[in-house]
Amino acid sequence: MQLKRIVRKKKAELPYTGIDGKPLKDLKFSASRAENLAMLREIFKDIDVLKVREFANRHDSSIQGAIVYFEGLANGETVNENVLYPLMKTPIAPPEGAPLSEILSTVLPMGDITMAKDFEDLVQRVTYGDTAFFIDGVDQIVIIDTKGWQTRSISEPESEKVLRGPREGFTEGLMINLSLIRRRIRSNRLKMKFQTLGDTTHTQACLCYIEGIAKPEMVEEVKKRISTFDMDGLLDVNYLAEFITDSPYSPVSTVGITEKPDVVAARLLEGRVAVLLDGTPIVLSAPYLLIESFQSDEDYYVNYLYASISRILRILAFFITISLPAIYVALVTYHQELIPTPLLISISASRQNVPFPTILETFLMLAVFDILRETGIRVPMGVGQALSIVGALVIGQATVEAKIVSAPLLIVIAMTGITGLMVPKLKSSAMIFRAFLLVLSSVLGLYGWIFGMAALLLHLLNVRSFGLPIITPLSKPSWQQLKDLAVRAPWWNMRTRPSFLSRNRVRMGPNPREKSQ
Repeated sequence: MQLKRIVRKKKAELPYTGIDGKPLKDLKFSASRAENLAMLREIFKDIDVLKVREFANRHDSSIQGAIVYFEGLANGETVNENVLYPLMKTPIAPPEGAPLSEILSTVLPMGDITMAKDFEDLVQRVTYGDTAFFIDGVDQIVIIDTKGWQTRSISEPESEKVLRGPREGFTEGLMINLSLIRRRIRSNRLKMKFQTLGDTTHTQACLCYIEGIAKPEMVEEVKKRISTFDMDGLLDVNYLAEFITDSPYSPVSTVGITEKPDVVAARLLEGRVAVLLDGTPIVLSAPYLLIESFQSDEDYYVNYLYASISRILRILAFFITISLPAIYVALVTYHQELIPTPLLISISASRQNVPFPTILETFLMLAVFDILRETGIRVPMGVGQALSIVGALVIGQATVEAKIVSAPLLIVIAMTGITGLMVPKLKSSAMIFRAFLLVLSSVLGLYGWIFGMAALLLHLLNVRSFGLPIITPLSKPSWQQLKDLAVRAPWWNMRTRPSFLSRNRVRMGPNPREKSQ
């Protein structure tokens, strides 16, 4: 898959600095416990949450060691009961050439005990909740998995509520999120590959795909683009999405996002690739097609006839929300002859004494509606709902009575806002498209609207998501691939996966309904 990508110049790395400004990876472990502790105290200078506990083994006082961990990141109970207590109470054989991790594996009741490669590896592991252990006379440092920070409990995502279907949502814990996916896809073909991103934050990322279903070239392309991420910090998936997207200047998203494990599992089963980050409940998926913006995960948990009608309504709602203000301005300003006479008289009567031209009052009311909507989102839930309803009623009635705007325009704005809520995945795109069409219609009338729609269509034809046109499968339609597009066919009639996503197209056996006929 050949794609033209912008080559980003590699910026200077910002390595951890150790003693005397040397990179941590160049510092060597010492056989002296005191020297290792001195280095760690210098590296973590002015960090009060660093905990250092020195001790001696009660069976052999010559074996003296120390553990280092971060309070709040490591589980204190685990450190005390499963690490410190056994190290002090259990006899430890002196390491005679054997790795210290092998000796400790017989002493500590812990599952993950590994050796630190260097001080840089040690710092990254300790700041991620692990505990470092070292003893006198050994130039090795052991890392013990003691992660135990607090995370948010699993709950239903506010932005993806459903009436039917699973209600679990991702949390900010990477391992918890991976377990939610693994619980749904219990196969050894589900691959999870980790990578560290961010020169300073060192954020853990995980690439997920199903071997044998996802196309290898797609997996490699996602890996390649992720490797181009070159920032000091990675706090949310949108940081990464803007680096790996095909069309960074397009208002249309080419990378999918979701907070639901069942949605990620369904996308993986179709051949997509998912990217999870530690510290965020949002998961990326690629490639992402335009039609997915009109689909809901609930469509697959209800009757296919109802799901098909809902999808058609969403497509119609998107067309209305971007076009209705532009068409209204064009008709009232330039093409009054196309308006039925009774309606034209009513509009003219309502516009008497309105001081602003139609285009200005349209922009004004759209701005007011967007302000009310954003305010309702940002404030607490109970206040936001009351503010949205009361604000819309009070401001709408007051502006009409004060002759600032006309009543027909208020109806148009209300319809625009309501239909826009039906396609939340395209909220930002709809705002830009609506403004673009409105400006053209205010200048050229209906010809401007037609020109704008043609321009938007041409733009969509040229936007790609990881090499695939986002209007796929409309670009190369086939009967089987059209069964889950604007309408959804019954499950027993969708035997194959999309060929543009998966190398293994067959997802079910022969249709049992066909056998019985």
